Amino acid sequence: MPKNKGKGGKNRKRGKNEADDEKRELIFKEDGQEYAQVLRMLGNGRCEAMCIDGTKRLCHIRGKMHKKVWIASGDIVLVGLRDYQDDKADVILKYMSDEARLLKAYGELPDNTRLNEGIVGDLDVDDENLIDDYVEFEDEDIDRI
Repeated sequence: MPKNKGKGGKNRKRGKNEADDEKRELIFKEDGQEYAQVLRMLGNGRCEAMCIDGTKRLCHIRGKMHKKVWIASGDIVLVGLRDYQDDKADVILKYMSDEARLLKAYGELPDNTRLNEGIVGDLDVDDENLIDDYVEFEDEDIDRI
């Protein structure tokens, strides 16, 4: 068997995530960029995102972020739009949860944007409707079953 001649393994490639805790300057969108919310991860460094302008786009995670910044469904990201392909975009930046709340407070994100949720979609389920689904069985009913 060949000897390992590298300088480390998987853990060395990951590096230390010390820069995660420090505050960074809030970056707003420029021309050619748009805010988006990730709908689902597709694998192979790609995701499907709903942009704020109402277009669903296939987004490619740039190599600098790949395996360093983990993106999940429901995250708010900044995407760079492509001039030649309107249905595709590139993920430039992932906003942390506090940064996404600040964007919503500044009016950059619309008020109907849901933050801090894993599943994104048009699921408007009220807690009052959940009470109607509750079925109560009596002892006699349970004995019959």
